[in-house]
Amino acid sequence: MKHEKVIGLALAVSALCALPLTAQASDDKYKLVLTSEAGDRDSVLGKSMQAWAESIETESDGRMKVNVFYQGELGGQQELFDQLVKGNVHMMITWPQTSYDQRIGVNYLPYLVMDWEDAIESFGQDGWVRDLIEPVYQDMGLKYFGPFPEGFGGVATKGRYATGFEEAKGLKVRSQPIFPLPQTIEAMGFQAVPIDWAEVYTSIQTGVVDGDSSNVIYWDYEYFKDQLDYFVQSSHNFSSYSLLMNGETWEKMDDEDRGIIETSAQTIIDQQFAGAKKEDDKWIAAAQEAGMEYIVPTADEKAAWILWRLL
Repeated sequence: MKHEKVIGLALAVSALCALPLTAQASDDKYKLVLTSEAGDRDSVLGKSMQAWAESIETESDGRMKVNVFYQGELGGQQELFDQLVKGNVHMMITWPQTSYDQRIGVNYLPYLVMDWEDAIESFGQDGWVRDLIEPVYQDMGLKYFGPFPEGFGGVATKGRYATGFEEAKGLKVRSQPIFPLPQTIEAMGFQAVPIDWAEVYTSIQTGVVDGDSSNVIYWDYEYFKDQLDYFVQSSHNFSSYSLLMNGETWEKMDDEDRGIIETSAQTIIDQQFAGAKKEDDKWIAAAQEAGMEYIVPTADEKAAWILWRLL
């Protein structure tokens, strides 16, 4: 009888062990910092940061709190990226700085993609750009969620504009201090002046530079419209931020919390891919209506600029 009880107990334990285990819900709590070097709370970028933060808080039932800081509130471009790498800032939507690894510069190669269809295919979830840069971010100690596409960059100036190498001579334009954007602008004939985003308005206003480069028209119209007269749609770069997280912070999280952050990030990325072209078209129209002249180089002019890149 005693022997039968032992066997029965053993069978019961075996049966329990065979049952699927119920996953234990995460009870870890986090206070995370999300920021960007550009965009106030009412910009598309600012609203996307808010949406990412709110989704994380909602899906975690409030366990993960995300404090959002907008342009200029925590520092400049390089300073913020330094803090992301160190882990003092946990998440960013940013133009990654190439000071840590110039391989990231593949994001900014001139005429990397030629139209929206090409851009979506190349920068999308299964695109070749992601395959190239994701391992580089890992080497830098960062988790890469994906791109935040805006559109094709141009050159915005006051006084005069250029649609070719010779015309560009003598025009000083601000460039993001990110390789190889200053080199690209120089190759197009302009004098490139690398300047942090927070200092661009004053630089244009005081004549340090004659304009801005490599941004979509939204930034030049919305932030500098009282200073700039022309926007040349050179399309020499595809303007795309990146959704990033400090790798050490990411690795400390369990699978549930990683899933919440990554799924929320992908939602933001998908929404931006779906609406970016329409948003860009909206601001092109708004700038023209407000009096900014919008110039699209001819096919021959654009081809000549591409040729200068190869010389």
